[in-house]
Amino acid sequence: MLFLPDGRQMKAADSYTIREKKIPSLILMERAARTFVETVMDRGFDLSCVCVVCGSGNNGGDGFAIARLLLEKGAGVTAVMVGNPDHCTEETKRQIELFKEAGGVLGNSFEEGEYSILIDAIFGAGLSRRVEGSYLACIQAMNRSGGVKIAVDVPSGVSTTNGEVATSAFKADLTVTFQCAKLGCTLDPGRDYAGELVVRDIGVDTSGLEGDSKVAYALEEKDAGSMLPRRRPDSHKGDYGKALIIAGSQGMAGAAYLAALAAYRTGAGLVQIYTPEDNRTILQTLLPEAIIRCYDFFDERELLRLLSWADVVSIGSGLGTSDKARRILQTTLENVQVPCVVDADGLNLLAEHTRYLGKLPHENFVFTPHMKEMSRVTRRPVEELKRNRLDVLAQFTGEYRVTCVLKDARTCVCRQGEHPFVNLSGNAAMAKAGSGDVLAGVITGLLAQGMSCFDSAVLGVYLHGLAGDAAREEKGIYSVLARDLADAVGTVLKRLEE
Repeated sequence: MLFLPDGRQMKAADSYTIREKKIPSLILMERAARTFVETVMDRGFDLSCVCVVCGSGNNGGDGFAIARLLLEKGAGVTAVMVGNPDHCTEETKRQIELFKEAGGVLGNSFEEGEYSILIDAIFGAGLSRRVEGSYLACIQAMNRSGGVKIAVDVPSGVSTTNGEVATSAFKADLTVTFQCAKLGCTLDPGRDYAGELVVRDIGVDTSGLEGDSKVAYALEEKDAGSMLPRRRPDSHKGDYGKALIIAGSQGMAGAAYLAALAAYRTGAGLVQIYTPEDNRTILQTLLPEAIIRCYDFFDERELLRLLSWADVVSIGSGLGTSDKARRILQTTLENVQVPCVVDADGLNLLAEHTRYLGKLPHENFVFTPHMKEMSRVTRRPVEELKRNRLDVLAQFTGEYRVTCVLKDARTCVCRQGEHPFVNLSGNAAMAKAGSGDVLAGVITGLLAQGMSCFDSAVLGVYLHGLAGDAAREEKGIYSVLARDLADAVGTVLKRLEE
């Protein structure tokens, strides 16, 4: 597990380390500077003309320590103070003294130009206001200047809470961050401003982050491997769950196929598709492993029978928004007694009939909206969702007691009482029709094998992203299709299994 704290949460961990572990702030600053310089040296960057631009806070103190250590390595270094010298922290004042004692020259304004390396140590994770005035002009001049651009901890101007850039921010090629990646550097647009993100350990005690359920986290492959459902040697298909996929409409057989294929690829024992009669032949041809049940009209008795058969239900992929689809959704939501994934048109129908949300019979629901679908359900504009995604998710999942997967370039998963999850796998090759149907199927397949709603959503999103990475490696960023993602799930699971 990788914690992704914001600036406030990381500051609390720093303070705990200083107070309880008796590690002085100046020592942590020295460690940060040393690991930063080691990273720069390991990359073999040109050190002939380095400019370190520092603020008056502790990020600036890191910058002056970095400048001194680079100077001791023989680099050509200029350090510039762009903050108010009267507002310097005690640690930063001490680092300025040490830099001068080492022979460093301190400037009081940044000059736009050509540098071999340009280092940003103005605000870091401590930014709590809009960048304006002389600071804004300085950052814009730094962005226009030449050289490899490296940020210390967080690019100045990027919000650590949501990745927002209110006015402008330092556009880094590389960000060396300390102890934990900061949440804002993993969310867009902050992710783009951070460039390549390298996390270095400096000995901050982060154990307290686990007790703060508001701290976000991400998975690593070793985490995913340990989460996978176990398969016993003496098992049969019934041990891995019966999944009912209620999906597809006239001309939308593909959505049902992709969801069912993904559920099978993820390990579900038996998959049954409930879909309009028009889709029978194509689905039987594309996926003969699945049971196909079809309808021409709304048949409540048959639907209730299928719901009682299933160990998990997925509804909505390509379902359409007709009155027949609405009645199928309403009956399912009011009567399903097993975990249920609601995707795509299921969510669009919910947006039109929000009263259904108040009638859910239990808490084992997983909603999988993309930004526009979530906007329809919550009546909030997409811009607000992107800016406050975790807060909106926390409010929504708290009110309706569901697990919610908010799909985006950085997909987030929330459930009341759990740390919010931010997915770091995946890539732009996955931006294709049908990708969401595959994700719904993957989550359904994990639920069929007995995983909880939250764990199925988290692991499903992560596996889906890994599958996208594997498919891109094979086919490139342009040519990946949704069915390639479903097939690549098998490749990824094999790797994790091994």
